[in-house]
Amino acid sequence: MTHDLVFKGGRVIDPANGFDGPADVAVTAGRVAAVGPGLTGQQMVDVTGRIVTPGLIDLHTHVYRGGTSLALDPLAVTRMSGATTLVDAGSAGASNFAGFRDHVIAPGPMRIFAFLNISYAGIFAWKPGLMFGEASDLRLLDMAECLRVVQENRDTIVGVKVRLGSYASGASGIAPLDMALEVAGAAGVPVMAHIDYVPPTGREVLDRLRPGDVLTHTNKGFPNSLLRPDGRILPAALAARDRGVLFDIGHGTISYDHDVARRMADLGFVADFISSDLHAMCVDGENFHLLTVMSKLLAIGLPLPEVIARTTARPAAFLRRDDLGSLRPGALADVTVLDPDGTQLRLVGCWIGGQRFDD
Repeated sequence: MTHDLVFKGGRVIDPANGFDGPADVAVTAGRVAAVGPGLTGQQMVDVTGRIVTPGLIDLHTHVYRGGTSLALDPLAVTRMSGATTLVDAGSAGASNFAGFRDHVIAPGPMRIFAFLNISYAGIFAWKPGLMFGEASDLRLLDMAECLRVVQENRDTIVGVKVRLGSYASGASGIAPLDMALEVAGAAGVPVMAHIDYVPPTGREVLDRLRPGDVLTHTNKGFPNSLLRPDGRILPAALAARDRGVLFDIGHGTISYDHDVARRMADLGFVADFISSDLHAMCVDGENFHLLTVMSKLLAIGLPLPEVIARTTARPAAFLRRDDLGSLRPGALADVTVLDPDGTQLRLVGCWIGGQRFDD
């Protein structure tokens, strides 16, 4: 059988299906048609010496360009990282989600999902020299409107985002998390919680999170680190993981400490999801896009298939999308091809629905 497109001769890593080895990947009519040897297609892409994975998923980005000062153009994010699915982590709130959906999500060739910010305005004033936390004034947290917008956009909104800490929530303390949890509980969706500086403490946040909720910035350094000064993991983090709370890297600018990540990995505590938290303040100088963060995890000794799993199968399962993050026949033909160079992963190209993304 001749397919529309075949990736020929690469190392296929597909953690969702437990596959890691040499194989061809065939695409027909925008979906994966077959994985195996000797496949032929009208278009043949030679990927010898390269890694072929399901389209990468970045679970923590900010891509409401034009709607918030923090956000980037999603086209640029995919161009840099090869992530064919982007999840925006709370750039928009109930007041402006319609604009995000109509003007950014709908026209984009990549797939974009979103956590809706518990703050009505979303992240509206966040740039060097101006950092007004959207949860610092509880009058901005309209729970009823947040619930309404989640319920009306279930195809796109995957959870509720709340940012906590002296920067993001100021004197509001833990209250924004309690409000986000109540909305998320009513909607039947998870919460993603950010913590920056005390107050509140990481323990206060972790103790409230439910199975399926996500704590981002897992490898943050002092203060509010999950790694204690005595070199042990914070007990509240261990207890949270035991009851099903999930952990996300969310690299960003000041939300990742490489030594903390290494020491936590040595203790067996690795984030469930590898994500970039790519935003307008981490694209100058060293660019912390998804492949950069994946390469950092390789450098601390995480095996390549585990790195790929945390950027494909695991976030796809969280999104409840079995047609993403997988190369099983019938899945959407989102494919990322990478060039391995030691612990550095470099992008060769990505395909969305079988079409090469070149913009």
